[in-house]
Amino acid sequence: MQRAQKKICLFGGTFDPIHLGHSNMVEVALNTLAIDEIIILPCRQSPHKKGKKHASGQHRLAMCKLSVADIPSTRVDDIDLLAPEPCYSWRTAELMQQRYPDARLFWLMGSDQWQALPLWNKPEHLASLVEFIVFSRGSTPQPRPGYRLHSIKGCHPASATEIRESIDTSQHSVVKKWLHPEVFKYVKYHQLYLQK
Repeated sequence: MQRAQKKICLFGGTFDPIHLGHSNMVEVALNTLAIDEIIILPCRQSPHKKGKKHASGQHRLAMCKLSVADIPSTRVDDIDLLAPEPCYSWRTAELMQQRYPDARLFWLMGSDQWQALPLWNKPEHLASLVEFIVFSRGSTPQPRPGYRLHSIKGCHPASATEIRESIDTSQHSVVKKWLHPEVFKYVKYHQLYLQK
């Protein structure tokens, strides 16, 4: 009998900071689609996102590790942070395909990213390498010819932008309810997201 392919899901993003909404996406994907492993991939900051309130790659990597430490079958990889620029999703998928040649690869994203996917670099090539898991808080994502789509649903309201703004204005009640306790402590200790 042929052994089933290992199902590995890639979850890329700036994670600035990673919050409980991201963790919720991971847990729903694991539980709904019987994923064997999810790899969190913090990426470089987009040039248009650079500013005073953004955390460095090393801080974001550390927060990701703290946030998913208690979630089984989930780990963090710094491949995108160390890769030469520009770091495109299809290049990451190619590298993961080389690393796990016998695995079935998935890519986890929100419905907003699914809508923007045609504007990514070589989206058709990425679609040939991975199956997409699209997390929606509303209507079901529309299929796209040539793209393998798995739709999952959730309702977590966390927003990284609102978290950063709340930290800077000392509204810690918002921050605490949307961050893993260890991430909250890390943010406070390193005084991240404060205007300097």
